[in-house]
Amino acid sequence: MRDTYDVIVIGGGSAGLAAALILGRSRRSVLVVDAGDPRNAPAAGVHNYLGQEGTPPLELTRIGRAEVARYGVDITSGRLVAASPAPASDADEVAFTATLDSGAQVTARRVVVASGAADVLPDVPGLAEQWGRGVVHCPFCHGWEIRDRRIGVLVTTPSGAHQALLWRALSEHVTVFATDPALVDDTARAGFDAGGVRVHDGPVARVLSDGDVLTGVELGDGTTVALDALAAASSAEARVDGLEGLGIVAEDVLMGDVRIAGAVTVDGMGKTSVRGVYAAGNVASPMATVIGSSAAGTQAGAAVHGDLVQADLAAALAGVTTRAGQSTR
Repeated sequence: MRDTYDVIVIGGGSAGLAAALILGRSRRSVLVVDAGDPRNAPAAGVHNYLGQEGTPPLELTRIGRAEVARYGVDITSGRLVAASPAPASDADEVAFTATLDSGAQVTARRVVVASGAADVLPDVPGLAEQWGRGVVHCPFCHGWEIRDRRIGVLVTTPSGAHQALLWRALSEHVTVFATDPALVDDTARAGFDAGGVRVHDGPVARVLSDGDVLTGVELGDGTTVALDALAAASSAEARVDGLEGLGIVAEDVLMGDVRIAGAVTVDGMGKTSVRGVYAAGNVASPMATVIGSSAAGTQAGAAVHGDLVQADLAAALAGVTTRAGQSTR
C-alpha cells in the first residue's frame, strides 16, 4: 500500500470492485479498503447475476479481487475511520485524506464510496439468527429456492401486502402475518382471499427454529404456525461511518410518506454533492441487486476516470504533468 493514489474506493463488494476494475484498466492507481463484511454474506448464493448464478457471495468477491489485482489495484483489509479534504496540489484542485483503523493515512485525488448498507431487521426474537437462510427478504433473490413451500410473510411496511402477492406467485402455501392490520387494506385482503392466502392479524412473538432450520412462528396469543421460510422486510441503512468529514451523509428514502431506508444521494453518474466524491451500490441504492450494484460501480468508476482526465488536461495546460496519482512541475 502506498501513501498516495488517484482513487480510494471505500468498500470491496461488487460495486467497489467494479469501480476499481474499470479504473485499474484505465491505468489509474487505486486502493480498495475492504472491511470484509458484505451485506449479502449470510446468503448461500448470488442470484439473477447472469454468468454467476448461484455463486456464493464471498466466492464472487474472491474472483473480483483476483481480477482487479491483474490491473495493479491494491486492496487492504480494514475500515475507514475518518476522511477529510486535503490541500490541493499543482496537479489537481481536489484531494482527500483517509485514515484507516490501522492508523495508516492515505491521500487520493478522488473517492468512491461503495461501503454498502446494513440491514436493520424487525424486532422479533429469533428472526435475526435466521436472516439470509430461513428468513428472506426478496422473492427475486430467494423465491426459486423456497418455491412450493410453506412461506410466511411478515407485513411491517406499506409494501408488505404487495410483497405477499409476489410470494404467492411462487407457492400456493402463503400465510400473511399483519403485525398492524392497517397495513393490509380491503383491496389487498380481497386479493389474498382470491389467491388462497391466509391472514393472521396481530403480533408475531418469535421465530421458531430447530437448530439451524426455521420451523415456524409463535403468535402473540401463543399459537404456532408451521413454516418452511419467513419473508420479512428490513430497513437498509447506508454505511457512512467515517465520512462525516467529507460532508457525506445518508438521507431518508421514502415510500409515500413512510421512511424505508437511508442512502447517499447521487446523480446518474454516481456523483455526490461533494466535488470529487462518488458513490455506488447499496450505499446509494438500497434495493439494488448485486448485478445492479456492479453496473453502478462501473458507471461511477468511468465517471471518476473522466473527471481525472479533465483535471489532468487542465494541469497540462498549466504546465503541470501528472502520473499515477503524483504531480510534478
